[in-house]
Amino acid sequence: MSFPITKIVVHCSATQNGKLLRTKTHTSAQVIDGWHAKRGFKRRANPPIFNPHLPHIGYHFVIDTDGTVETGRQVGEIGAHVKGHNAGSIGICLVGGISIDGKNFGRYTAKQWQALHKLLRELEAKFPRAKICGHRDLSPDLNHDGKITSNEWLKDCPCFDVWEWLDSGEVINTDHLFNE
Repeated sequence: MSFPITKIVVHCSATQNGKLLRTKTHTSAQVIDGWHAKRGFKRRANPPIFNPHLPHIGYHFVIDTDGTVETGRQVGEIGAHVKGHNAGSIGICLVGGISIDGKNFGRYTAKQWQALHKLLRELEAKFPRAKICGHRDLSPDLNHDGKITSNEWLKDCPCFDVWEWLDSGEVINTDHLFNE
């Protein structure tokens, strides 16, 4: 069953900022697939027809620190990336989000910003009614005031305000740029 795409959700992998997730033997999507297998995620069609080598990944796209964009689940396939919001959404995972110093969360490389911007514009053109947001923006509105504020976030992911960045017109979010 396919649902209309109503949300495009940006996440982070909660790994070290600026460090490739890809290894000599595994792509970044395969690494995340392994993590999701351990958490019990399983795609409905198992093995899936689209990307059968990724039977557990919850995201539709993964963007590694060198700007490489990989597909995970097929767009239209129910994801496993935001509890209560998986049907009709697209999950995009930026590799990184955690800093060694414990201060500079959500820093991504220029190549990641360029790749994310391009991907979001392509998806926005294909799904113009979809709301683009960060994972944190789908936290519950605990005080019922119609706004999700930082004290209500279940997670900080992706550690930057997706709307503020897109509205700024910047391709590279200089406030959250990883400096190598």
